[in-house]
Amino acid sequence: MMVVKASKDSEEGTMSKDQMEQMFAAMKKYNVELKKAGVLVSVGGLHPTSKGIRITYPVLGEPPTITEGPFAEVNELIAGYWFIDVKSRDEANEWAMGAPDPHGLGEGQIELRRVFE
Repeated sequence: MMVVKASKDSEEGTMSKDQMEQMFAAMKKYNVELKKAGVLVSVGGLHPTSKGIRITYPVLGEPPTITEGPFAEVNELIAGYWFIDVKSRDEANEWAMGAPDPHGLGEGQIELRRVFE
C-alpha cells in the first residue's frame, strides 16, 4: 500500500485551481501507468479531517470516545492511497519513486506499507 500523507494544504484545501488541475493530471497519468502495468488494485483520495471523526479507546473495557475533526497533527494524517500488487519490495519502491508529488507543492510524502494477507 502506498499511503499519501496529508499536508497543511490538503487539510485546508488552499491549493489554487491551476495547481489542482496540474496535480490531478499528473495523478491520472500515473494511475494509467499503474493500470497498464497490471499492478493497480485500488486508488483513492480522502476528504480532509474537518469532515471526519476519530474514535479512540482511552480506557480498556469502557466505551470509546468520539472526536469531530479537524485533527491537529497534519503530519500523522492520511490524504489518499494506492493499493498495488507487486512481486517485491524493490518493485514497490520503484513504483513509489515514480509517483508524482501527491500534493503538487513540494510537500508530498508517500509511505510504503505491506498489507496483511
